[in-house]
Amino acid sequence: MSDKKSKVDYELLRELAALVKEAELGEIELEMEDFRIRMARPSPVVTQVAATLPPAPVAIAAMETAAAESKPAEDGGSHPGAVRSPMVGTAYLSPEPGADPFVRVGDAVREGQAIMIVEAMKTMNQIPAPRAGTVVDILVEDGQPVEYGEALIVIA
Repeated sequence: MSDKKSKVDYELLRELAALVKEAELGEIELEMEDFRIRMARPSPVVTQVAATLPPAPVAIAAMETAAAESKPAEDGGSHPGAVRSPMVGTAYLSPEPGADPFVRVGDAVREGQAIMIVEAMKTMNQIPAPRAGTVVDILVEDGQPVEYGEALIVIA
């Protein structure tokens, strides 16, 4: 800096602080002839997010349990009336937690009627009945992870 006493431009500081906040920037740096300023916001604590996730062994154990429970259901997967999952995701049998399921075994369904939901990437995708008929078997449990092409339900 020069021998001259520099004055701090508080209005410029306020504008920079507002810009950092408004644009959600982590930091900003401004350099002029004999003046340099750097403003930084504290970064969010990542441990808070990580603390809400279940430990990996629990998640693996839950997936192994779900896979083991789905083994008997694969028998109905060879049925010609099996409705298969069009995507990888999580199957839900009702439109929301605590609500009645879309269909039950023995229910008559019409073509295009929603029979369940498969959630993929936070998007709820209704699975329509490909044809009219009667629900013979439901091969997945509510909240079960499903794979592409996996049999979900049997309509005869």
